[in-house]
Amino acid sequence: MKTKLMSMVLSLFVAALTACSADQDASNQPEKEKKDKYTALAEEANKDEKLEKLELLPYAEEVEASLSSPKYKEFTTNSSVLVKGKAKKYSGFTSDYVWIKVRSEEEGPNGREFSYYAPIKDGKFEQRVQLFNGKGNYSVKVSVPSDKAEDYFYDIVEFAVENVNPEVKRDVALTKNALKHGLVLKNSINGYMEIDGFFELAGEVEDTSVEQLMVELKKESESTKIMIPVEKGKFSKKIPLYYGEGVHEVQIMTPKEGMTDFYSEAANLYVKNLSSESYEPIKYSSAYKEKGFNLETPEVGGEKTDLTYTIKGSIKPSGKDANKTDVVFVQTKKDNQKAMYAIPVKNNEFEGEFFLRFGPGKYEVSLMAPDFTLTNGYVQHFVGVAGFTVENTNAKDQRFTLPSRGIQSDAPVIKKLADQLTKNKKTEKEKALAVYEYVAKNVSYDVEKLNNRTFEFDDSALKTLDEKKGVCQDFAYLAIALLRASGLETQMVTGYAGQNHAWVETKVDGRWLTMDPTWGSGYLQNNKFVPKFTMEYFDPKPSEFQKTHTKKEIEF
Repeated sequence: MKTKLMSMVLSLFVAALTACSADQDASNQPEKEKKDKYTALAEEANKDEKLEKLELLPYAEEVEASLSSPKYKEFTTNSSVLVKGKAKKYSGFTSDYVWIKVRSEEEGPNGREFSYYAPIKDGKFEQRVQLFNGKGNYSVKVSVPSDKAEDYFYDIVEFAVENVNPEVKRDVALTKNALKHGLVLKNSINGYMEIDGFFELAGEVEDTSVEQLMVELKKESESTKIMIPVEKGKFSKKIPLYYGEGVHEVQIMTPKEGMTDFYSEAANLYVKNLSSESYEPIKYSSAYKEKGFNLETPEVGGEKTDLTYTIKGSIKPSGKDANKTDVVFVQTKKDNQKAMYAIPVKNNEFEGEFFLRFGPGKYEVSLMAPDFTLTNGYVQHFVGVAGFTVENTNAKDQRFTLPSRGIQSDAPVIKKLADQLTKNKKTEKEKALAVYEYVAKNVSYDVEKLNNRTFEFDDSALKTLDEKKGVCQDFAYLAIALLRASGLETQMVTGYAGQNHAWVETKVDGRWLTMDPTWGSGYLQNNKFVPKFTMEYFDPKPSEFQKTHTKKEIEF
């Protein structure tokens, strides 16, 4: 019985096909001369050697396989070699590809091994094999599929080749998953590239069920994952080379069939970063994919900014709760101090600025989406979808003066009203009183909202000003927005006053003045609001106020 050389597929790769220009203009002459130089070197080396004809291995005879290229067992070439052949008895093959394994004698920037899958058409196969580490010696094995078991291949030939060209060229390696899903990368993407800082990863996926790709970026012991949305079969993403100067391995993965949140390798390439600058990766949660988020800005974490920072992205209409998500939130954290900001969503897109209000230094930033599953009336829940860091270079601590979630103190209508209320007011206390009186006299307590717990994610000062009604949080939102717009440092106090409650503290003449415009507006009787303005809850005596109000937290 004839001996069979059998190999089991552990990792199946096929090179991306690339087109070569045949232009003969003057600008291409240096490249042409270089190619001619190394071709001449290879031809000269082959003349000096006694070339032995290629010998096929026993299994080649069983399937009546033959190779028309190459012709020799050992030879020299310029950069690449053409593998071309056929197998007459191919109808029983369990795969439609020939496996070509290339091994470099020396370790290089692209490792030591590379594999191709060459398609079999009517028993014929052809593949241009790139000698991926430049100048040096390589061994090449060609294997055809088993006729009995999937993912088994039998060697039909092995040859050795020396590359005289020192230039490092590598094809993009595609696995069987890439072929299955129809993954094709943009022609400008090669298996080995030298780039300064960032590169664009773009291409197409024929499989319409693929909505997202995962990219794993690795350099030595460091790695991170990046999610790339696929829209109408196309994808494009600017990829940061996070880990500074040196070679980064890039693995592109497609979803694993029948398994949620699992991915399998589809393509592999190497990118040498010429820049010494490093970046912090952005971290993504499982909700990022589930809710269909695509974060466009920022592209990296760890950037520096002066007080404000922009966030931009989109939400797939097919994402979970996308039709209900009309606002997303940004939470900033520094030294255990937190602040939140609301960013409106329009036509499934969001873009807005947020503030780094706690002075200079590094902030942890979380992009958050409303969690409609857990949220109930009194308590609103959020789910984090992405996280990154930002460094604020602004020296000022402006925690009590800047806008924040629900407190749009920079809105034109708020600023105009604040100017009207405080006009001709000479002292800070007079300004604070003008705001207290306006809110307490013009906003009605919303008993229905309290009873039905119809708290919304878009509750805010602007909404309260428009509707002229709300609960304690809404009274506080509007009062704080007007006070900050008037130039007064102000904070929200949350605590307990018979039930969960919110009120206001504003700084006047160097001290914190307390006001509760909700209690100052009237009272509840028989489950109805009775408007009755009172000054009792503007700058009350602390000892008296503490009898009814228990302070728990400060919010900004």
